[in-house]
Amino acid sequence: MKTFLAIYTGSAQSHARSDWDALDEGERNRRIKVGFDAWVAWGERHKDAIVAQGGPLGKTKRTDTSGVSDTVNALTGYVIVRAPTHEAAARLFEGHPHFMIFPGESVEIMECLPLPQIS
Repeated sequence: MKTFLAIYTGSAQSHARSDWDALDEGERNRRIKVGFDAWVAWGERHKDAIVAQGGPLGKTKRTDTSGVSDTVNALTGYVIVRAPTHEAAARLFEGHPHFMIFPGESVEIMECLPLPQIS
């Protein structure tokens, strides 16, 4: 089995496309409940593949040769999963509530590679 980092992404555009902010409070709360329940069900269906549950991500700082600064990116959360192939790992997220119910944009899945051996 291989290990994969899955990053949940979202943007102002995906948020706007969802009309999330146009929902009245009652409907938004109903969708939050439906989405949360669907996310828990997704986790239960894939519990054997989940290595680390992960969670939401906050604001971002960037450090480079110029120092530390605030920055913005599309990363909104993460989870670590195991699967036999990259394709199998990606398929775990088909129909995920992050973008089917909530205003998320996508889930990007990448293999966690071993450190190279230097001799």
